[in-house]
Amino acid sequence: MAENLLTAVALMLMIEGLLPFLLPAAWRETFRRLIELSDGQLRFIGLASLLAGLALLYIAGR
Repeated sequence: MAENLLTAVALMLMIEGLLPFLLPAAWRETFRRLIELSDGQLRFIGLASLLAGLALLYIAGR
């Protein structure tokens, strides 16, 4: 199980590193816009991301 967790974290880091590596200006602009969002908007984005991840885990586990 530890190996699967390590693999998942490695893949997450690779995916998250793609945008700043390939398009640093777009990455910077995205974070500039995120800073301007309200707490409620950020919470909604976090909730949507969490639910999407849970749905993918459910589908992958079938």
